[in-house]
Amino acid sequence: MRYMFLIYSQEDPSTTREELAGVAAKHASLLEETSRRGVLRAADPLARSTTATTVRVEDGKILVTDGPFAETKEQLAGYYILDCRDLDEAVEWAAKIPSSCQGAPGYVEIRPLRDIGKLGGPHERPERDS
Repeated sequence: MRYMFLIYSQEDPSTTREELAGVAAKHASLLEETSRRGVLRAADPLARSTTATTVRVEDGKILVTDGPFAETKEQLAGYYILDCRDLDEAVEWAAKIPSSCQGAPGYVEIRPLRDIGKLGGPHERPERDS
């Protein structure tokens, strides 16, 4: 099953280049390991939240806002998509993902990816016994 690992990190402008380089080296090592084991499907860092644009549609009108929608201490910093046997394996990989991408420690959220080919229209519907 494919899982998305969402990395949330606190943006700390006082973080040095050397500290960020150390985090980047840890990610490079993890990317090499997941690639070698054949579980890596995708991974990318994101630019700082100040570069974000949020788009909402209300009453047919497009509303565009600078920055992230949610006001939180942690911001989405990047993601991995890995192919794991189960949630236990996903948790093991999540524990290896550095979460201080933007300077201060954060956390990793794990979400299973749904198979879009199995969705029955705009809303997923559970199968029923006949």
